[in-house]
This record gives sequence, structure tokens and C-alpha cells, in this order.
Amino acid sequence: MGLELYLDLLSQPCRAVYIFAKKNNIPFTFKPVEVLKGEEGERFGKVNILRRVPALKDGAFTLAESMAILIYLSQKYKTPDHWYPSDIQRRARVDEYLSWQHVAIRANGVKLFWLKLAPEEKLQEAFEDLAVSLKQLEEKFLQDKPFIAGNRISLADLVAITELMQPVAIGYNIFENRPKLSEWRSRVEKFVGKELLQEARKVILSINDLSNMPLFKLFKTFGV
Repeated sequence: MGLELYLDLLSQPCRAVYIFAKKNNIPFTFKPVEVLKGEEGERFGKVNILRRVPALKDGAFTLAESMAILIYLSQKYKTPDHWYPSDIQRRARVDEYLSWQHVAIRANGVKLFWLKLAPEEKLQEAFEDLAVSLKQLEEKFLQDKPFIAGNRISLADLVAITELMQPVAIGYNIFENRPKLSEWRSRVEKFVGKELLQEARKVILSINDLSNMPLFKLFKTFGV
């Protein structure tokens, strides 16, 4: 059997995997898993015992965690070197961002989803925390470079754009008054292709009312 990717495109990490595979013409069978409908149950557990998306099945081989999946795909399918550089120092820059973003951009960005249901003061705290992470992204990682790891796009940029577009999808334009970040976004969109990004985002853009979603399902889908 060929490569199978189990994804819920409401999830930022799933969208990163989907976009990467599509952009690099990696042949795969898309296996949709709708977490909000409880489809991550016992049957899916045979693919990923953790019962979390994304998950990969390549013959008898299975793999969980988006970063591991992205790196596996880049190496198995020998995607262009800029995605995950062979140069040890440039690769380290990609790894550095991927390690940091979990506790910064992702951790603070997803708060806006569930705090949209909370008192205004809690939401303001989430905005302030995310603002700190965005400043660090600009000053520490982007600096004066076109992309996070240097002059060429990498997995770091792909993961970042999927995370940063999550708040935008529910009406929070975090790029406003951030020209450096906005210019970076434009470069990433130009390279990846707006049509592909829109294809991956169409599910999240269709969400109108988070209040109808069970909180525990929000936690499982968005990692909050």
C-alpha cells in the first residue's frame, strides 16, 4: 500500500503536513479524520495509538507527530534542500524554530480560540502573550532575513504560517501593524501558492461559531 496521511484540516499541524505534501507533489491518500465528530476512535487508534492527528501510514510503518512526519517526508521523498537543509547549521536554525514554536506561537495563538468564549480580560491577556511571541519571532528568528532560517523558505516558515493564520481565521488579524511579519507572510504565500493555502484553510474559514463546539474536542483538535 502507498502513503496514507490521516489529517483533520481544522488542525494547524495537519494543514502544514497537507500543504507540504501537495507542494512537493508527494503521492498520498488523504484519510480525513474529523475529530469534532469523534472519528479519532478505536479504528484510528490502530494507526496512531495516541489517537491524535496528524498520523502517517507508509506500508506497515506508522508515524505520529507533525514535525516527525514533515521531516520523514522531506527525507524519504528527497524534497528540495531548502525545506530541511543538509547544511548542519542551517538545519539547526530550522530545528531551533520548530522546537520554540510549540511553547510560544502555538501555545499562545491557540488560546484565542477557547478564550473567545471567556471574559474580555482573559482574552486581552492572551493577546498580550501572543504579542510577546510575535515580537520574538520578528526580532530573534526573522531579523532582517526573507525567511526564518535564511534566504530560502523552510519547514519553519510552513509551520509558522499555518499557526499564525489560525487566529486570522476567526477574525483576529495579527499581521495588522506588523509590517515585517506581513512582508514575510506575503513571501511565504507567494512561494507556496495562495490557492494551495486557501485549499488547506477552507475548513477552518468555514467556522462561524466556536460556542457550539465541545471544549474537550477543541482541546484535541487545536491543542489548547
